[in-house]
Amino acid sequence: QVQLVESGGGLVQPGGSLTLSCAASGTSLSFYDMAWYRQAPGKERGLVATITPGGRTNYGDAVKGRFTISRDNAKRTVYLQMNSLNPEDTAIYYCNFAISGYGYWGQGTRVTVSS
Repeated sequence: QVQLVESGGGLVQPGGSLTLSCAASGTSLSFYDMAWYRQAPGKERGLVATITPGGRTNYGDAVKGRFTISRDNAKRTVYLQMNSLNPEDTAIYYCNFAISGYGYWGQGTRVTVSS
């Protein structure tokens, strides 16, 4: 059974940093593109960042230059380093990948940016 478990969220002050983790079980992640999404209160879920098996990354415009996605295939874990956080980054963050068109999601980890 494939499962994704996100962790690392919490309350942080504007300008602060957090690192989110997404640990997979039931499958290797080595062959799959991985992604982080987020859903802010009252808004639709949106793409934050992606990373290919080879490490090529892509970011949404709102987080470019502030967030860094990375992966450790041996640990079956994907990370999201978030710097210079601002209140607009407040959301539930989810990791995601797909196998043969079927998407897997974790339960999400909540990030709140507030003073």
